[in-house]
Amino acid sequence: MTAGGIEGAPERGGLRAAFAGLTTRGRSFLAAGVAAAVCAYALGQTDLLRVGLLLAVLPLVCAIVLYRTRYRVAGSRTLSPARVPATAESRVRLRVENVSRLPTGVLMLQDRVPYVLGPRPRFVLDRVEAGGRREVSYRVRSDLRGRYPLGPLQLRLSDPFGMCELTRSFSDHDTLTVVPRVEPLPPVRLAGEASGYGDGRQRSLALAGEDDVIPRGYRHGDDLRRVHWRSTARYGELMVRREEQPQRAHCTVLLDTRRTAHQGSGPDSAFEWAVSGAASAAVHLLERGFSVRFLTDSGMSVPGPDGTGGWAGGAESADTAGLLLDTLAVVDQSDEPGLARAYDVLRSGNEGLLVAFFGDLDEEQTAVAGRMRRRGGAAVAFVLDSDAWSRGTGFRSTGGQPRLPLEERLRMLQEAGWKALPVRPGDSLAELWRRVDRVGGAPGAGDSGGSGTGGAGVVGVPVRAAGRGRGARWGHERAGAADGLCSGGDAGRFLCAAVVDGAVVAGGSGGRGGGIGGRRAGGGSRRGCRYGRR
Repeated sequence: MTAGGIEGAPERGGLRAAFAGLTTRGRSFLAAGVAAAVCAYALGQTDLLRVGLLLAVLPLVCAIVLYRTRYRVAGSRTLSPARVPATAESRVRLRVENVSRLPTGVLMLQDRVPYVLGPRPRFVLDRVEAGGRREVSYRVRSDLRGRYPLGPLQLRLSDPFGMCELTRSFSDHDTLTVVPRVEPLPPVRLAGEASGYGDGRQRSLALAGEDDVIPRGYRHGDDLRRVHWRSTARYGELMVRREEQPQRAHCTVLLDTRRTAHQGSGPDSAFEWAVSGAASAAVHLLERGFSVRFLTDSGMSVPGPDGTGGWAGGAESADTAGLLLDTLAVVDQSDEPGLARAYDVLRSGNEGLLVAFFGDLDEEQTAVAGRMRRRGGAAVAFVLDSDAWSRGTGFRSTGGQPRLPLEERLRMLQEAGWKALPVRPGDSLAELWRRVDRVGGAPGAGDSGGSGTGGAGVVGVPVRAAGRGRGARWGHERAGAADGLCSGGDAGRFLCAAVVDGAVVAGGSGGRGGGIGGRRAGGGSRRGCRYGRR
């Protein structure tokens, strides 16, 4: 909300500005008066001269009186809401208050808005008494995302005869932010997200305990059951155990903004679909507790509120989502030739889950995208079908290297371990997101887990090894139509099952150093998992 005040007298320009504000009626009266005075002088008609002088003086007097009248008017503007998704409406409320001791004349209120938000709103306010106020409102709507300035608010002062109009402007203005449309996504179990999230986070707490062994000084209000007596005896003061800070999963949302990778323009273009998809994925993952980082092909990484380059989740997810949407509201296509800069940012470390929205890719860029997937982390790619979007827009790309067929691009990404899905005009991101867990990358693409914080195995995907903790290992045996599927976590807790023709027929769990297996009913053959001690 902005507020400001103006006075009726112009700050600069003097009487010249006041006379320049004469309306068509005022100019007509002035011209008629001058013509009548000239004719009266030529014909010697005294009465006609009086009429001419009256017609000429009236608009001049009205301009001087309006110039000398000191109106003190305060105005404010309120946006509700100030951040809206594309195609949604926002209501703008204008409030004008007469803070002087004199009533005003007729006021014309006008607010400056960009053309894409609609026509410029105008309102006519009748006489506003001393200390009185008037409120008006209008709606704005845009199909295109961006940041649009509103204002400054203008008042047109007019005399009772309509001879003169003077325009006064407030100095303040507001900004309406139109963010991409966010589509609700269904909850889907993604491989690699167990590191610090969901079951993986609970297992971490179960291994280390809910309390850290590092003590701190007692503070008023601390639970006495948290007193660490050994540290109390050592330091000579009351010490309590610290609460462990849960580990949060990380995710990077990559958006391909290259101008050569997207065809067409407008709200229904491929690029706008990718921007909306990136916003939907980021907001969805923030709500699930991920620490999300936004990255573009130019290497621009949006930092979080703490400046660490990542986005905090949890209780701050709402504010973080707003900041991320503000960034996506103004993101534009780049002139980058490829994805090399984004690859340089990603290869600096393991960033956990990677969700990418790719445009048109040639063979070289597809290979670069394939190398972006980090070892032990999950990667999901939404690849836009260039031919389908070209038919929808009538635009064909002519420059650059020959692009690969969509099937070839998907195959190369899947061989690199990506879960790659094609995107065509009219596809719903929610439906594509639901299919992510049913699309698998190539097995053996470096998916083996190890010590430290490696991801746990995903039920339904045969893996050679996965786990958390030093030396944790297990495998699966396959014989005939039966597959052994395993998953596990900390402290040697594992879950194994035998799958025959797509159905789980045996399963169980065991503790540290134990072994489990399944027996197919009637067949007598064992299918299952074996693992050793940590």
